Order: sequence, then structure tokens, then C-alpha cells
Amino acid sequence: MATTGRIHSLESFGAVDGPGIRYVVFFQGCPLRCIYCHNPDTWPARGGREMTVEELVETILPYKLFLRRGGVTLTGGEPLAQSGFVHELIDALHTHGLHVAIDTAGSIPLDQCRPAVDAADMLLLDIKALDAGLCRIICGSDGSRAKALLEYCQGVRKPVWLRHVVVPDYTLDEKRLRELAAYLKPFTCIERVELLPFHQMGSYKWAAEKLPYALQDKRTPTQEEMENARKIFSDAGLKVQ
Repeated sequence: MATTGRIHSLESFGAVDGPGIRYVVFFQGCPLRCIYCHNPDTWPARGGREMTVEELVETILPYKLFLRRGGVTLTGGEPLAQSGFVHELIDALHTHGLHVAIDTAGSIPLDQCRPAVDAADMLLLDIKALDAGLCRIICGSDGSRAKALLEYCQGVRKPVWLRHVVVPDYTLDEKRLRELAAYLKPFTCIERVELLPFHQMGSYKWAAEKLPYALQDKRTPTQEEMENARKIFSDAGLKVQ
């Protein structure tokens, strides 16, 4: 029987999910519960639809011409929660010359997902917070697995785009931003840091899922605040987006 994965949705033209134009596969299921998640409908592991590797590849290949300078990004949800399927999918996409990135929060133990990580061309890794206590408040996890994944990528020279969401009263804090920049500075595997301003564009999904939303009244950081945050990371010698 063919291996199947649970897929939430597909996007044929993604411009903010890694280098170039990307075909984006949203996986179903995530162990984290981020307070600013814009896809809470991906949380349940049994949602979405089942697809085989072959079905997914056949769906993606008609777009290959447009993906030649980009590729495919596997996101979610948490794609590494289905690491065996992800590994098979990456291998299949590679046979067609497609670049594959995994967008992950690093919430899965490395010993459960290493083959998939090794197979990927790069990772988009989301560090929620450096402080374990704050990280638990944001996503329900202390962040140690994400740090371990970053350290592993450094050891095997796996390219990483590091992502960090900037939220007023949580991560929009000069001291915390400086600590994070100092922590990331030695990691030569990090090709760039993407500081993402918090926004309310996914808040309607929380209402649709009948979930309590703690950030309903939280504002988006100002342009000046984001510029100041980026300067902290660029001053540390990191390439910042």
C-alpha cells in the first residue's frame, strides 16, 4: 500500500516561502499551539485529506517550469510530524530536479525526523523565543527542540532561513531581541533572518474554529519598531529581511 500523508491545502504560487517562486504544500497536524498562529485549522492531526507521494508529485509537476528558480516548500501545520512521508516526498521531487524547503518550528524530536531534515535542501526554521518560559507562553513548548535542530543544521551545514515573529508585549523587546541576535550570530548555517511583524489577518480562523484568541486587541508593530528590530540583527552581523 502506498504511503499517504495528511494534507491541509495546496498553493501553486508562493512568493514568501523560501527562495524564488514556490509551490507550497500545507501539511495537516501540529503539536504546538502558538497564540498567533494564522492556520489553527491545521492543528488536528486527523483533518485535511489523504494523498500519496505520487498524487502530490503529479499535482506539482505541471508547475515545474515556473518553479525552476524556486521550488517546493513543505509547511503546515508541522510537516516534520509526518517525517517519513516528507522524506519520501522530497526524494520523489528531487528526481524531477525540484528544490525542496521544509518550513518548521522544530517541534519534533530530531531522532524522529533526521532523515527528512537531511533530505531537504534547506530549512525555514521558526524560533518562537529564546527564553524557555516565554516560549511556553507563546507556543506551549520550551523551544529546546528547535535549538537542537538549529545546532544540527550547523553541524551538517544545512542552509537555514531563521524566522522570528515580532509581537508587542511578547517578543518586541529590545533586550530579548539583542539576546536572540547574539545567540544566532555564531550559526554560519543561517543565510538570513526574517523578522515577521505580528498581524491579525488570520484571527478570523480562530473564530471559525471556536477557539479563544488571546491577541484580539494586539496591534501590529510599527514600521519604525520593525526597522529598529532589524538593525539589532544587522548590527550583530546577520543578514536580515
